[in-house]
Amino acid sequence: MMMPEITPEAQAELDKALYDALNPLASAIRSRETGLPADRIWDADPVEVALSVLAAWKVVDAEVKRLTAHAAATAGSYGASYEQLGAVWGITRQGARKKWPDAVSRPAPPTSTLELFGGTAALVQASSGGWSWTGKGADGVSRAADEGTCHPSAEEAAAHAGAFLKEHALDAVGRP
Repeated sequence: MMMPEITPEAQAELDKALYDALNPLASAIRSRETGLPADRIWDADPVEVALSVLAAWKVVDAEVKRLTAHAAATAGSYGASYEQLGAVWGITRQGARKKWPDAVSRPAPPTSTLELFGGTAALVQASSGGWSWTGKGADGVSRAADEGTCHPSAEEAAAHAGAFLKEHALDAVGRP
């Protein structure tokens, strides 16, 4: 997606609309800070007046950031990727992920279930791409892959989980 261009005319209209929206906020901040009546709030030291305008822009800036995050989250909820969000904002995919960390929902890691020897094991793909497992044998013993163990493929994780399930199987009369 290309960055939207704004014409000089549209920029002038935007500036006017922003100043028109800012003036009541700046006036309210100035009145609150000085205690002066509405018709005299701008009768002050020019530095103080300029600082009240700056304070109003800070409020507007915070609101724009909040609304921007909401727009990014809305786009993400409809399936936009961080790459697309970054392209629109003129930043990288990584920059968009940092700016709006919760905007794009990540699908749950892929899992599959293995049922062998009367027990079950769940194979789970880690965010790193490797695979791990947790299982419960037919004899009721539960175990997970060793801490920090990440198998390079689902098949290898399944082999380790299957070996565990075999060790904890019941024989034909229900004994381990």
